[in-house]
Amino acid sequence: MEAPARPLADRLRPRDVGDLVGQEHLTGEGGAIARLLEAPDLPSLILWGPPGTGKTSFARALAASRPAYAFEPISAIFSGVADLKKAFEAARLRCQTGQGTLLFVDEIHRFNKAQQDSFLPVMEDGTVTLIGATTENPSFALNSALLSRARVLTFRALDEAALELLLARAEANMGEPLPLTAAARCALLGMADGDGRAILTLAEDVWRAAKPGEVMDEAALAAALQRRAPLYDKAEEGHYNLVSALHKCVRGSDPDAALYYFCRMVEAGEDPRFLARRLVRMAVEDIGLADPQALIHARAAADAFEQLGSPEGELALANCVLYLATAPKSNAAYVAFKAASRVAKDAGSLMPPKTILNAPTRLMKNEGYGSGYAYDHDEPHAFSGQDYWPEKLGRQNFYRPPERGFEREILKRLEFWERLRRERRGE
Repeated sequence: MEAPARPLADRLRPRDVGDLVGQEHLTGEGGAIARLLEAPDLPSLILWGPPGTGKTSFARALAASRPAYAFEPISAIFSGVADLKKAFEAARLRCQTGQGTLLFVDEIHRFNKAQQDSFLPVMEDGTVTLIGATTENPSFALNSALLSRARVLTFRALDEAALELLLARAEANMGEPLPLTAAARCALLGMADGDGRAILTLAEDVWRAAKPGEVMDEAALAAALQRRAPLYDKAEEGHYNLVSALHKCVRGSDPDAALYYFCRMVEAGEDPRFLARRLVRMAVEDIGLADPQALIHARAAADAFEQLGSPEGELALANCVLYLATAPKSNAAYVAFKAASRVAKDAGSLMPPKTILNAPTRLMKNEGYGSGYAYDHDEPHAFSGQDYWPEKLGRQNFYRPPERGFEREILKRLEFWERLRRERRGE
């Protein structure tokens, strides 16, 4: 009996880093991957990006380019502490013979904190060079100690050009063009949603389903794949164009236009959960503290959709669209966050004033920790006016609320406290 043919996506898996598509920001001249290939040694890496963007293919191709390293893949879904111990012990034995180990951990974010911590000693002493792949934001999904010992490479969802290149490779491998009209081919690209593995799997399904001599249109494609062909594509009035229009209508306080674009996306088959996430983003970015209820309303709408499901749940999201579009607008918190982030990054690890630090030990008390701290609740107006900023940095002003919505009240409070602060300083 003949072995079944390998899936198209596996047959076309890049064997060389140069064959990776859609990640030119990494593989292009001067990119992070290009520089890695020129370096004598490899650092530990965290590959972060959506599914089907080439993370596993890159790890395998990188290992193939480094014969001095053994490649050992494991998956966090199917592995536990015993598997990690076995992999580490095998790596130690290789070290004794002068061979390194590239330990590839797929879905590394699924390991718990203790399991992630187990990588630290073998990374530090060079027993393994870790390559972890994750679809989750490493800042939240991985331990800071692990992140400090690895470099993060961000993989992007494949754009239309990259997906087209994969289709061209598939057609060359199959020896025939995809039996699709131009519109159906565009719809197929939309179905893949930036996932290279998905586009090859869908293409393979098309070849299987097509009758001899048949060229499928959009309706035939949707029927064959049992997927609804999107009513919009990413090249013109597509997914990102419409969500951008929705966002800007909310920001521009036009509830009717916002509701129109919301309904366009719902009718096109957009995932309501994606829309719910975007509404939460609008609430925090464009309304903020001008209406503190906006975020609560957005989260409640998302929860209501989860409880009701479709189609009733979409009404909760529509309510939220109207609420956000008619709410007072402010990006003051967004601007303040960006400004504070820049200063935090540029200023480094400055020590807070010892006055506001706790002193749980005698040594720390002797060093002046907590000395002179004024307990605000004991002061007039529950406000001491003391200086909380690192001495080398000085006082900064990031948050400047406008006189709109609830932030009008916040501005009054800030101005009142600033007057008290100056009085306490004798200015």
